[in-house]
Amino acid sequence: DVQLQAYGGGSVQPGGSLRLSCVAFTDTFTRNGMGWIRQAPGKELEWVGTINRSGTSAEYADSVKGRFTISRDNAKNTLYLQMNSLKLEDAAVYYCTHGTSRGQGTLVTVSS
Repeated sequence: DVQLQAYGGGSVQPGGSLRLSCVAFTDTFTRNGMGWIRQAPGKELEWVGTINRSGTSAEYADSVKGRFTISRDNAKNTLYLQMNSLKLEDAAVYYCTHGTSRGQGTLVTVSS
């Protein structure tokens, strides 16, 4: 498994923005696509989106499309999730993934 460390979570008001980062401690960073998943309290894991190995193509869940942007910097072994226009229902623990590996999450709270 690849060790992944996500950070950047915090508390934000509805309509606000946050950027999450995820650092991968591996020599095989570009070997796999990467993604984000999230889990809200009392709910199942939800796929947020994925990005290909080169960072040239990403796909998103309908619930975040147009508001969230996934990117990666292969030179820095880092994955990003830019979240704009946050809604109450975006509150969750966010996890980054690399292939089949999943890191520990970072908490995003959205409240007024």
